[in-house]
Amino acid sequence: MPKIISNYIGGRFVDSNKRFRNVNPVDGGTVAEVCEASAADVDAAVQAARAAMAGPWGRMPVAERAQWLHRIADGIEARFENFVAAEVADTGRPVRQARTLDVPRGIANFRFFADLIKTAHTECFETATASGERAFNYTVRKPLGVIAAISPWNLPILLFSWKVAPALALGNAVVAKPSEETPSSAALLAEVAHEIGLPPGVFNVLHGFGSGSTGEFMTRHPGIDAVTFTGESRTGAAIMKTVADGVKDISFELGGKNAAIVFADADFDKAVDGVVRSSFTNSGQVCLCSERVLVHRSIFDRFVAAMKAKTEALQLGFPMDERTDIGPQISKEHQAKVAAYFQLAREEGATVVTGGEIPRFGDARDNGSWVRPTIWTGLPDSARCLREEVFGPVCHIAPFDTDEEAVARANDSDYGLATAIWTQDITRAHNIAQRMRSGLVWINTWYLRDLRTPFGGVRMSGIGREGGRHSLDFYSETTNICVKL
Repeated sequence: MPKIISNYIGGRFVDSNKRFRNVNPVDGGTVAEVCEASAADVDAAVQAARAAMAGPWGRMPVAERAQWLHRIADGIEARFENFVAAEVADTGRPVRQARTLDVPRGIANFRFFADLIKTAHTECFETATASGERAFNYTVRKPLGVIAAISPWNLPILLFSWKVAPALALGNAVVAKPSEETPSSAALLAEVAHEIGLPPGVFNVLHGFGSGSTGEFMTRHPGIDAVTFTGESRTGAAIMKTVADGVKDISFELGGKNAAIVFADADFDKAVDGVVRSSFTNSGQVCLCSERVLVHRSIFDRFVAAMKAKTEALQLGFPMDERTDIGPQISKEHQAKVAAYFQLAREEGATVVTGGEIPRFGDARDNGSWVRPTIWTGLPDSARCLREEVFGPVCHIAPFDTDEEAVARANDSDYGLATAIWTQDITRAHNIAQRMRSGLVWINTWYLRDLRTPFGGVRMSGIGREGGRHSLDFYSETTNICVKL
C-alpha cells in the first residue's frame, strides 16, 4: 500500500476520501496517495490560523518567534535524509543537488529569517511642531495576519520555506499549499512543526490543485489577508483577479524567458560552463534558466560547438547515481509540453544542434518523463519558441554584432526576471547590467544568491520583491506612531 499524505490543519493531521496520486517522474511509479483539501478543509485551516493570531502567537515577542524558527531548522536537520529522499522521489532530481542545494537552503531560510528579525530596525524621526515644540515619529512592524502561501514544484522545499519562514518570522499565521506534483517535503515540514510543538494553527499545510480546488479556495477565502505565489504567469494573473475585490496584498514570482549575453572578451571556458549550467540545471525547470543565449558573432560558431559537446556529455540517469547530471521533467504532462516545443521549433525553422527528442533507455526510465537537453539555432526573435517560456532543458543560441543590439534583443521579451552577462570588461558589464529590464542581473556567474538581496521580476515575471528586508516589508504592516513631547 502506498503511504498517505494528509493535510495539516490546526495542529492535526486530517485525511480525506478524495485523493490523488503522487507520481515519481523517473519511472512513473506511485510515491504516495495525497489527500485533497476541500473548501471545508480550507475554511478550517483559515479559522485555525485566525485563532492562532488571536492567541499567544499574535503577541509573542520577536526573540521567542525566532527561537521557533530555529527549532524548525533543527527539525529539518534532524531528518535531513528524509527530506532529501522526499525531494528526490517527487522530482527525480539528482541526489547531490537535493543534498547540497535544496535541503540545506530550506534550513538556511528558517535560520536566516530567525536571525534577521531579531536585528531588523524601524524608523524614528524627530519633528519640529508649529508651536516650537518637539515630537517623535517612529514606526512599528505588525503582522499582516493570515498568509496564503502557494509554492511550485520545481524547487519544492527551497521555495516553500522561502515563503513560510519570513511569514512566521513576522508573526503571521500561514496556510500553505505546495504543488500537487511535489507534496512530500511540505508534508514532512508539517511533521517537524508538529513534533516541536509549534502552536496549533500557526502553520497549516493543504494539498490539492489550483483552479476549482484547494488553491482557488484559499485565494477566495475572505479570512486570507495576503497571498504569496510562485508559478506560471497565467496563474498569477488569475489570482490577481480573484483577490482584487478584497484588495489583498500580493507577492508574485512568475515565469521567465531569460537571456544570457556572451561577449567576445568573455572567459570562453567559464562562459560555456556557465551557460550549460544556466540552461540545463534541474532539467531546465528553474524560472531563472537561460532559454535565450546571445553570443558575439566572432565566437559564435566556436561557442555553439563547445555547448554541443558539453551538453551531450551530460548524464541522464537515476537520481541516486552520483554521476547523474540531468533528471526527468516533473510529469508526463510537462514532458508533452516540452516535446510540443521540439516540434514547433522545427516548424519555425530551427536548426537542432543537439537533442530535440524523448530518449529511450530500455529500462524503467522509459515509463518516466524524460526529455533530452536541446540546443537550437537559426530562429528569428519573433519565433514562439523564443517568446514563450518552455521551462525545460532547452536554449536557443543566436549571434549578435554590437552591444546595442545585444541589449535590445535581450530586453525584447514580455518577461523580465534574470539576465546573465559574460564579459571581462568591467565597465561594459556595469553599464549593460543597468540597462537590463530584469529583476536580477548576474555578471560572470549564475544563480549566486545572497538571501539579503531582493528577488523578483518585472512585467510578466512578477510583482514585488522578497529577500532580506524586502520580505520583512511584504509580510508586515508598518504603523507610524507620533508622540508630541
